[in-house]
Amino acid sequence: MKALWLSIGLHVVLLAVLLSGDFSTMPKPLPTPSAQQAKPIEAVAIDKSQLDKVVNKLKKEKADARAAEKRRLENIERRAAEAKQRRAKEEARIKKLEQQRKKKEQEKIKADNAAKAAKAKAAKAEKLRKQKEQEKQKADEAAAAARSKRIKEEQAAKKAEELRKKKKAEAEAKRKKELEEKKRKEREAKERAQQEALIAEQMAAEMASRNQARRQQMLSEIDRFSALITQTINRNMIKDRSTMAGKTCKLTISLAPSGFVTQVQVGQGDRVVCEAAKTAIYKAGTLPVSKDPEVFKEMRKIAVTVVPEF
Repeated sequence: MKALWLSIGLHVVLLAVLLSGDFSTMPKPLPTPSAQQAKPIEAVAIDKSQLDKVVNKLKKEKADARAAEKRRLENIERRAAEAKQRRAKEEARIKKLEQQRKKKEQEKIKADNAAKAAKAKAAKAEKLRKQKEQEKQKADEAAAAARSKRIKEEQAAKKAEELRKKKKAEAEAKRKKELEEKKRKEREAKERAQQEALIAEQMAAEMASRNQARRQQMLSEIDRFSALITQTINRNMIKDRSTMAGKTCKLTISLAPSGFVTQVQVGQGDRVVCEAAKTAIYKAGTLPVSKDPEVFKEMRKIAVTVVPEF
């Protein structure tokens, strides 16, 4: 193809050179024509004929080249159309194969599911068969056991009747003996109840006496710690005789087992004394408390009257 276009180019250049001259009019003869002057005229005629041949040849080659190019383009378009058709056919074939593959895959899934269902059904049937077989075996064993039990029960009933008659006689004798024993125990129980009532009455009196003594002891202990607490408050109070003399304040103090003050409630009394006492309590932080759990339980929340001492 490259050589063809090179040839066409060379011919076009040659044609342009040839056409640049004026071949339509013949050259005028000289006044005295000679043999030498006649030769160029003949040469021009020959050149024009050759030029026509070249031009015709070039036209033919150009026409041939155009025809060849047209055929080449038509061939390319034909091959492109064929390739497009082949590609469309291939895509259709691939699509069909994909559809077939999906169909086979779905069929395989259905077959697998059917196989699983059949296997499960078979397993269920086998399980049911074994269950019925076991139930039959258990029923047979139960029937045999029932027969054996019935025979044993009949034998046991016979022995029981004999034993009942024997025990009835023994029970009658035992009943008489138990009746006598019961009367004896009732007499003893009555006497024992009277003794126990007497002892309980004595113990209750003694317990009441002890509780009274313990209560008195606890109250005395609480009073002692109340005095200790008021002394502690007085030690920590900032007192002013001119404003506090002859005045009091009632306080309710909540305490932890360690004596730590958890809360102070101000009651009736002089405001100045109450504020000073409350400040003194929190300043002390902990107050004297009894180690005795019962005493502390009574004084966990203790009421004291603070009288400033000067």
